[in-house]
Amino acid sequence: MKTSPNAGHGAGILFVAVMASLLLMNPLDAGAQTAARVESQTRPNFGLLLDPPASSRRYRQPRRWAYRDHRPDWRPDRDHGRFPGGEQEVVVDCGGNPGSGAVEDAVRRVRPGGILTLRDRGGACVGWLNIDKPMTVQGEGGFDPRTGVRVTPAILQAPDGFPCITVARSVRVEIQDIVLASPNGGEAACVVGDQSDILIRRTDFRHAGDEPAIYLHGGLLDIRDTVIDARTPSAAVVVDAATVTAEKLSVAGAQSGLEITPGDGPPSTLWGLTLTGGNTPANFGPRAIGVVIRSRRDFGKVEIVNSRICGYVEGVAIEGASVSIKDSRICKADKGAVLYNGELTLTGSRIRAGTFGVGAASGRAVIRDNVFAGVRDVFYREDRAVIDARNNRVWSRNDVCRPTFRPRFRDRYAPQWDERPGSGYACQSTAYPRQWWNEEEGSLGIPYADDGYAMSGYDRYQSGYGWYDREGHYIDDRRYRSDERWGHGRRTN
Repeated sequence: MKTSPNAGHGAGILFVAVMASLLLMNPLDAGAQTAARVESQTRPNFGLLLDPPASSRRYRQPRRWAYRDHRPDWRPDRDHGRFPGGEQEVVVDCGGNPGSGAVEDAVRRVRPGGILTLRDRGGACVGWLNIDKPMTVQGEGGFDPRTGVRVTPAILQAPDGFPCITVARSVRVEIQDIVLASPNGGEAACVVGDQSDILIRRTDFRHAGDEPAIYLHGGLLDIRDTVIDARTPSAAVVVDAATVTAEKLSVAGAQSGLEITPGDGPPSTLWGLTLTGGNTPANFGPRAIGVVIRSRRDFGKVEIVNSRICGYVEGVAIEGASVSIKDSRICKADKGAVLYNGELTLTGSRIRAGTFGVGAASGRAVIRDNVFAGVRDVFYREDRAVIDARNNRVWSRNDVCRPTFRPRFRDRYAPQWDERPGSGYACQSTAYPRQWWNEEEGSLGIPYADDGYAMSGYDRYQSGYGWYDREGHYIDDRRYRSDERWGHGRRTN
């Protein structure tokens, strides 16, 4: 096609005219346009500030690893969206087979809703199960933490630096009767789920790495009759924006026990937990917390019932959620339960702590019918918090339980531990029950120690001899016994 010789000339004239108009433009107009452009680029997005994205502040599982790094021949589009018939149950004989791909291929062969069974035939199954369809993963032998191992359980061991099991979005997986080992997890959790439903039964976790043994973002975690030995600086179980149901779960070894950020689903329930920490000092590394409950936009609810949480700097920490603790034991702690914000209901529980039993920085705490032992202060409250406490009992050798002395006869006084008006607790003068100790620190092998307030001559006083002066010094007198000491040698009422 021919081009007019005047076309280029016309375009040049147009360009020169535009440039001239820009040069002749009022400098004030040019400055105004520049200022407007800068203002539009620097103006804050108030919509984003008022409605920030909902996400966890910690432990969002980074994508530092990919399945193709483990299996270069993996094809993500294979069977995608159609899932061929497959097999209802696939059995894999384990025997120290790293790199063979036997367990990974077995996952592909199982039909949706099917079963993958691992059998111990001379060693662990080494591999990473990348599950993208509903199924059950189980061991042939079985693992029961209540009665011990009946048959040698099958072991699924993760390759170094990789997870044991990953569960895709909207997939439901059941894991049962198996040992999951990740001795060199590095920056990968052992079980990872994203918007998944993960059910774990009678499983033993042996995890060592920088990330938790179980990490779930969204969805549901139902874990029962399971033991977790996690050598990790993080919490052993981290659940973000999800619902948790835990029953008879035992956790040991990790810096912290459970970290839960409840979602907008039903309340999370923790029943029969046994969490044992290393009692790491607060000035070394992250805070050691038995159970920490964080908050999102939704005001989640968590119930802790019939559980034992021992060996942490803070037994339970609440940051913006509603938490109920009932019939539980918190022991060998520096602080029992700490309410940073939100709601706490504590009933029928026993707390043994070195600093205080319950601390509240903000929010409301309702404390009824509990036992506190060894504390320097029973409650700690800041101005923005409300503590409603009633009918609590305290055993402590500290000044918090120093008795008052009531005059009985002339300069003779009797000690008493009355409930102080408005305090919400009454100090006890008897020895701390040994049965309670055996259920708390005694279960960790620590010898018995009585937290009752120790006074000179109190044993003699209880036997009916002597009295105290107004300063609390014991006066031993053998002339009178029992109520005769409160008079001139005659019995008084």
